[in-house]
Amino acid sequence: MPSFDLLPGAPESPVILHVPHSAREIPAEVRAGIVLDDLALERELDHIVDAHTAELAEEAAARAGLMPWRFVNRLSRLVVDPERFPDGREEMLAVGMGAVYTKTTQREELRPAGADPGPLIARYFRPYARAMTDAVARRLAVTGRAVIIDVHSYPSAPLPYELHGEGPRPPVCLGTDSFHTPPELLAAAREAFGEAGLDSPFSGTYVPLEFYGRDPRVSALMVEIRRDTYMAEPGGPAGPGLQRLAQVLAALVDALA
Repeated sequence: MPSFDLLPGAPESPVILHVPHSAREIPAEVRAGIVLDDLALERELDHIVDAHTAELAEEAAARAGLMPWRFVNRLSRLVVDPERFPDGREEMLAVGMGAVYTKTTQREELRPAGADPGPLIARYFRPYARAMTDAVARRLAVTGRAVIIDVHSYPSAPLPYELHGEGPRPPVCLGTDSFHTPPELLAAAREAFGEAGLDSPFSGTYVPLEFYGRDPRVSALMVEIRRDTYMAEPGGPAGPGLQRLAQVLAALVDALA
């Protein structure tokens, strides 16, 4: 299966809904390098996957007046995490969660000590980054701007891997970047979501490195939705909250488009 999909929206839309952490799929050759047994791996996926966020983005896109583009990761973040820095800049290396994870959400061993991340970076991380870079470049070429809305979820109770889990855990957390999140984007998100916190328990946004800190035409916002507002935790089915959130996300897309 392809490791990611770019799903087209309206040609004139600058908005890309980015869904990096919704999948559970792990190719067999990657699974062979993970030390967890099958039961433990399923339990880890329940905790680490942003369940139903691809469905949320799909529903929001369908409801939007001007359909946004969608970039969806089809493989688990346990293969590679496309939103991490692939080098020493990544703060999550402190808990074994750089671009290729070596530890679980419980800070237990996921891959053997000394496992080489290079092959996974080459096979999965870099093609994903190139494709996302190209998707943003095309929005810039056609519309003169690109707006990346990163669609995530997070657990209602902090997990051991979280570096900043002691702060507030609002129904919606908006992650921002001082360069790529302009005031009007943040204001539109606050208007759409209403009860939303800022940069706690997760902060920052995803922007392809070619544009990161360089091109103000690329704006970005991370939307982290607390899982108990729309699903049964951990890893359970979605509830009626998903449809409400889809409508709210569609309203944000319309405000930006």
